[in-house]
Amino acid sequence: MSTSHSRTREVFAARLRQELHATRTHPREISEARRAYREAACLLTQFDPTRLRRPDEEEAGGGAILELVDDCTALGMKDRTRWALKPEARRTALRGLAGPEAARLALERNLGQCPEGPGPERAALAHLSGEPPPLGEQDAQDLADTLQAVLWLSEIPGITGLPDIGQVQHALERARILQPLERLVRDPFQGRTRELDELRAYVGVPTEATRARTEQAGRSITSFTGRVREPPLVIHGPGGIGKSTLLAKFILDTLHDPEIHFPFGYVDFERPTLSIHEPVTLIAELARQLRVQYPTSRAELDQLAGECQRRAATQREERERTAQLNRLSTTRPTLGRSASREFQTLATSDETDLIRRLADILIRAVATPAGESGPPLLIALDSFEEAQYRGSPVMGRIWALFVALQTAYPRLRVIVSGRAPVAHPARTVTPRTLELVDLDPQAAVGLLVSCGVEDPDVARALADRVGGHPLSLKLAARAAVLAGNETAPMGELIRSLPARRRYFYRKVDQMLVQGILYDRILNHIADERVRRLAHPGLVLRVITPEIIKDVLAEPCGLRVGTLEEARLLFEDLSRLDLVESAGPDAVGHRADVRAIMLRLSGNDRTALTRTVERRAVDYYAARDGLEARAEEIYHRLRLNENPRSVEERWLPGVERLLADAQQDMAPRAAGFLAAHLGGDTPDHVMADADQEDWERIAAREVEDLLAQGFTEEAAARLAERRPWTPCSPLHPLLLETLSRSGLREEARREASEAIDRAEEAGCAEQRLELLLLSARLAEEDGDRESADRELQVAEGVAAGLGQDLEAMGALLARARLTAGTPVDPEVDNQLARRLRQLPDATLMDQPVLVRAVAAEVYERDPRALDHALEVVGLPGDDGVLEDIGAAINRAASHRPQLRGALMKILDTAVGTPRPRSEHSSIIGILREVRDRGTLNDLARRLLVLRDDSGELLAGVATAMRRGTAGPSARAPATSALMARPGTPAEGNGPQRPDEK
Repeated sequence: MSTSHSRTREVFAARLRQELHATRTHPREISEARRAYREAACLLTQFDPTRLRRPDEEEAGGGAILELVDDCTALGMKDRTRWALKPEARRTALRGLAGPEAARLALERNLGQCPEGPGPERAALAHLSGEPPPLGEQDAQDLADTLQAVLWLSEIPGITGLPDIGQVQHALERARILQPLERLVRDPFQGRTRELDELRAYVGVPTEATRARTEQAGRSITSFTGRVREPPLVIHGPGGIGKSTLLAKFILDTLHDPEIHFPFGYVDFERPTLSIHEPVTLIAELARQLRVQYPTSRAELDQLAGECQRRAATQREERERTAQLNRLSTTRPTLGRSASREFQTLATSDETDLIRRLADILIRAVATPAGESGPPLLIALDSFEEAQYRGSPVMGRIWALFVALQTAYPRLRVIVSGRAPVAHPARTVTPRTLELVDLDPQAAVGLLVSCGVEDPDVARALADRVGGHPLSLKLAARAAVLAGNETAPMGELIRSLPARRRYFYRKVDQMLVQGILYDRILNHIADERVRRLAHPGLVLRVITPEIIKDVLAEPCGLRVGTLEEARLLFEDLSRLDLVESAGPDAVGHRADVRAIMLRLSGNDRTALTRTVERRAVDYYAARDGLEARAEEIYHRLRLNENPRSVEERWLPGVERLLADAQQDMAPRAAGFLAAHLGGDTPDHVMADADQEDWERIAAREVEDLLAQGFTEEAAARLAERRPWTPCSPLHPLLLETLSRSGLREEARREASEAIDRAEEAGCAEQRLELLLLSARLAEEDGDRESADRELQVAEGVAAGLGQDLEAMGALLARARLTAGTPVDPEVDNQLARRLRQLPDATLMDQPVLVRAVAAEVYERDPRALDHALEVVGLPGDDGVLEDIGAAINRAASHRPQLRGALMKILDTAVGTPRPRSEHSSIIGILREVRDRGTLNDLARRLLVLRDDSGELLAGVATAMRRGTAGPSARAPATSALMARPGTPAEGNGPQRPDEK
């Protein structure tokens, strides 16, 4: 233990004994020494008490340990003693300083406690010394330090010259918006003059040439140019070409121009707080960024952003309910697909409404004079590739947002960084495109020089061999720096690269060049044992000490007998800048360079890497857990094993662990992953995918198209690659498409044939779905007898398979079909009996189905409704509050004697009694009840009240039916929920029953 630690412990123990025996009668006065140490520490974020010096101390005497023990919080620093003043003690010390000069002297005396580089202490010292940097020259971290420093300094008596705290906060908020862009252009930017000018012309700001002419003429920029309306512009090109960097450079250059001001939003979908599958989060992010640019509209934009987040939460619940209905074969064709279409319709409507409100706020904030078109609104979308695929519902909703926003704000400019535009049926205009190609020779040389290649002639020779791909150039610069920029090694490096004359039109094989360069970089690893591991280790996504010992060592010619030896090698490997953390005690090669090497084939190490991958399969196959199974599947696919045999190793949940693996695979294996993971599937992958995998991919696309109402496009995809396998998911989708196309007779005929084929092939799941779909088609044609027959067969098939939930889904469809007929009571009783007999754990797997069943049979068996409330509870929609609130209101109106009992139930559920004036309606009370988590209990108590009108029972059933896609024929009617005129209304909710 160090001396300082021993001393701290001894002093603390002595102080503790003293405090335990001290009188508590009077508060202890602050001594001069304690006050002095407080003042010494009050401008330090943290400090070592053994080193803290008062202004009058030349050397630290350690007195701060004793004096400040009550004023500080100990920080959890390993092997270090670090304290921080408590807020109240800091505030008192700052206010007690003699003035700015005393503060400066105290800070300078202890500045050695601060780490090198920027921080609040150095920002405070700059202000105390009268040399603060201008706010406009500070980045986000500098501004955060300045804000903290100004907050401290503003407490000091007699301080002057501080910037306004509000201005600092505003500058910090704006800097944080730009921070991700500034990270992208941290390295020197080279070339791309033509592309930057094209972006400027698109937005309507002057190009460099136009600006030069304007300045030469002594004029200033006064307006924006170009057409008012423009389609989106898509920047595309191969990976590593610099799409995001170009976008960042353009935005920063434009925003830093003092003569140009326009609203903007930059959205990177790789940020964890954003979801490309939830366009409403895009609107929320735009609102947050615009609130910084237009502070007078901050309150409105904050409110809009909050509403977007609430809508996002609601959409997640609705999407999960829809997913549940689509998981079962017996609910997918009846409830699931209609729920999918309803979800897309409502989500699009919600999002377009919110984006129009955003535009309305912005128009008022910009305050463009009448008759002028106003400044452009620039929205930049980065990392957009995941949404860019045919039939994508996200793309459909994004197009709807674009149309709605451009209608409200015509000078809208949307720039997307992603892949080349794909045809989507929701597309209303053809996007403009900007394809990024290699840098020109001058820019390529400039990039090499900026990355450390010292000799311009060598840089030109390298650029001639490497070409203009930024990633290749950076690898070449790295290899040159490792070669020491010396003549002989540099000559060898240049000769190792293929000459352009070997390729048509002097094009460069970037894959080959990048592979050669990376090989040379690996060869400069000093430790031979680590160097042997590095290249074969590229095929592994994760490297741990155990993997070095059991997978890598032997094929690499290393003897690693113990885990401790492997750990030492792992530590050396971890220090390389070519690897990055992959979790606790795990690393992996950097994703960009790993992707390069995996694309290379036919090299002399192929046999070695295949051996490593086979050993990896054996290693992971012997272990449990999703992570191990995902890595096993990954390496089996990399070894080109038959996808059908790999499928046998699939476990639910590995999807998220294989999300980025398709790029590492041959087309056939990539097709298998696409079939299981969804998302974009390139044409060459679709072409080489197994028939089963192609059918799954196509089925997902057709489902998406039908959910958006694009029947013709779905039919076009279904016309491909026939005949299908007997159990293909495309068979029921064909029937759905024929039905929606108006070809009902053909659909019913095809259904009959498909059911027979599925039965012959033993495809039980497809047979169930086809039977339900056939029944639905028959019902829609008025053939209820055939529909009932198909549903009875489906129920029997599901029961025979032991699929209880599937059987319940078929029985629910039959109950809805027979509502109001003589067989209605019998079917309802069967359904209620099945609901009560199934284990709770089974029911909890399908809450939406359980709620739908309970709402269907509530009149026959109210106990089933109570059981469903106990097991799965009510949905989370706000509409549930309206349903229950309306039922309470109607019941109280029908039987006034219920009002006391109803209010008692409400008050009990709320918990803490509140003044009645705080509740504007029953909805307000019910919202509190939901927030407390007692809404289900309240609903169950309502069921046991004696209510002759049946309104309470019906209201709870209606609430349970929320999100089950389509009311039953016996669903209770719900009236409009209007507050009585003259009473405050919350969400159009009814009054409290005691306010009648």
